[in-house]
Amino acid sequence: MKNEQYKYSEITSKIIGCAMTVHNTLGSGFQEVIYQRALEIEFSFAGLYFKREFEMPIMYRDVQIGTRRVDFLVEDNISVEIKAISHLDDTNLAQGLNYLEAYNLEVGLLINFGEQSLKFKRLLNKKYKV
Repeated sequence: MKNEQYKYSEITSKIIGCAMTVHNTLGSGFQEVIYQRALEIEFSFAGLYFKREFEMPIMYRDVQIGTRRVDFLVEDNISVEIKAISHLDDTNLAQGLNYLEAYNLEVGLLINFGEQSLKFKRLLNKKYKV
């Protein structure tokens, strides 16, 4: 495995820790926006630099064809997508990976607060261009 896969592991671990704190405090059952607001507070306490609902360009052949808001862009490098659904499926995973490719970000997290236990997936963009 390449070292690049671990380049952001400290930050993603910190993000997941913040999400666990939020989930342990609130549990499941709230709308996504409630978890976003709580996570924003935890990120601040953890000293993470982030932008919430940051509008990112969607590129196709180096031409901007639209925009999409990422739930969080952390440390200008990590996309964090929040869900509050009964379970994550392949569609959610594909969406997260597609966003990474469209944004040309190397790493992302897909976090679901809707289950009894917090669920998360670390995402790696294999098409990332430096």
